[in-house]
Amino acid sequence: MVTVDTLVSRNKFLVFQVWVSPEGPGAEIAHQDVMETVLGVIERGSKVLNKRLNIVLVEPEIPPNTGNVARLCAATGATLHLVKPLGFSIDDKQLKRAGLDYWHLLDIIVYENFAEFEEKNPVGVRYLATTKGGQAYTDMTYESGGYLLFGKETKGLAPEILARYPDTAFRLPMRAEARSLNLSNSVAVVVYEALRQWGFPGLV
Repeated sequence: MVTVDTLVSRNKFLVFQVWVSPEGPGAEIAHQDVMETVLGVIERGSKVLNKRLNIVLVEPEIPPNTGNVARLCAATGATLHLVKPLGFSIDDKQLKRAGLDYWHLLDIIVYENFAEFEEKNPVGVRYLATTKGGQAYTDMTYESGGYLLFGKETKGLAPEILARYPDTAFRLPMRAEARSLNLSNSVAVVVYEALRQWGFPGLV
């Protein structure tokens, strides 16, 4: 007999508790049954878990912008990833004020640098927002488990990051005379396009 209990944590991990009874007929294939059961749960669970959006702000500089993005993440169920160096402290009053009373709903992860972000998140398509993108954000197909990357307000994403993922770089169309859009506005536009493609899962 094989029993698998599955618990899905708020931090997107699958936790398994497995019991195998060595007695009775068919005991010799218990291990195979366990593996098939666990793999099936992983496949089903990943389809749900990966529907969570991942928003990555690389070296953000302005507290209210990150605060607004944090509120957006809390309201949509997205995970916020912040890559240092940051232009502010996580305890900054302006940052907290922009997020208002949504902080208890927020999943946030902070990394020392982009290399650490890459190391700890080896799986998932990277979608890069940049004025140098070769396609519009609406032309992208946002896959489950992907990461939406946005650069610092003054310079955008670093050239080495853009060079690493040239096929998934996109832009938000604007007038030629305009340099860029506000960071938090840009994030909101792209987030809701991804959610629209997914059918707004879990939202009302």
